[in-house]
Amino acid sequence: MQRVDLGEVEYDVAAKDMRGWVEERVEGKAEDRLFLLSHPPVITYGPRTVLDDLPVEAAGIPAVPVDRGGFATYHGPGQLVGYLVIDLHERGPVDIVRWVENGLIDALGSLGFPLIRRDTPKGASSLVGVWTEDGRKLCSIGMRIRRGVTSHGFSVNVDPDMTVFHTFTSCGLHDVTMVSLAELAAEQGKPAPSETDVRDAIANSLGAR
Repeated sequence: MQRVDLGEVEYDVAAKDMRGWVEERVEGKAEDRLFLLSHPPVITYGPRTVLDDLPVEAAGIPAVPVDRGGFATYHGPGQLVGYLVIDLHERGPVDIVRWVENGLIDALGSLGFPLIRRDTPKGASSLVGVWTEDGRKLCSIGMRIRRGVTSHGFSVNVDPDMTVFHTFTSCGLHDVTMVSLAELAAEQGKPAPSETDVRDAIANSLGAR
C-alpha cells in the first residue's frame, strides 16, 4: 500500500479528490493508498445522524453531510485523518473496520498508549473506533465500500481543540468522553507525540510505504 502525506486540505476538496482516488483504484490505475492529512474545522455526519446531535449554528463550525458510515464527528487542526482507498477484491474476505481498529491500536500502542477496541452490544449505538481502557474514545472510524473499494477512513485526536466536542454529540454517543493523545500523555507525565510520530506509526502498522 502506498503512503501519501498531505497537509491541511479543505474537506470539500478532499471529498472531491477522494472520488477520483476511488475511480483510479477501481480502474486499476493506482495501487491501494493511505492518505494522511488534516482538515480545517468541520463536522461531518453520515445519513443516520439525528439533527439534534449537530452543533447549533452559533458554534460557528460548518456541518457537512457525507456518504460514509457512522454519525457526526469533528475534524480540525491537531487531528490526523487517514483516508483508505483499498481494493477488497485483492485482499479476500476481510473485516476492514476491525483491521483498521487493530492497526491503530498496534500503532498507538507502539507510542506508549494502551488502547482497545469494543464490541457493540445488540441494539446499542455503534462502538466502532479505538478507546482507552477506561472508556474514553480516541479514534473514530467511518468508511464506505463501493464496487469493492473502500473510501473515507479514520481520525486520531493528536492535539486538537477538544472543547469542540462539547458542542455536539460525537458518533451518536451521548455519554462518551472524547480524548486526545496530548491529554493521555499529560496524564502519564510525558511529552505528547508529534503528528509525524503518529503518522509514521500508523503507516507502518497498516503496511503503507
